Amino acid sequence: MAQIALENMEFFAYHGCFSEEQIIGTRFIIDLWIETDTTEAEHTDKITHTINYQDVYFLVKEQMIIKSKLLEHVGRRILDALTEKFPDVISARIKVSKMNPPLGGKVGCVSIVLST
Repeated sequence: MAQIALENMEFFAYHGCFSEEQIIGTRFIIDLWIETDTTEAEHTDKITHTINYQDVYFLVKEQMIIKSKLLEHVGRRILDALTEKFPDVISARIKVSKMNPPLGGKVGCVSIVLST
């Protein structure tokens, strides 16, 4: 077994409960860990025998374009799309962080972590 990690993927998106957040947007950081069997790729050195990192990145990017009110919803959509597109995913964990959230004070980020 192996774990593929895509960390610190940064997106500008329009998620939030406040209408202003869905208009002006903000920065989000996504960390994604995927457990899969990479044995074949380890021996063949062929990208077709593993989960292509670029394909995963574009999947996350597509989901980040779709507006949501809750980070929980964003994270679950990404995990669902990931497991649907890549049947070799054994399990996955995602961290969705909203940078500088409008909470009435200085907060670096708020985050949720979800797993399959």
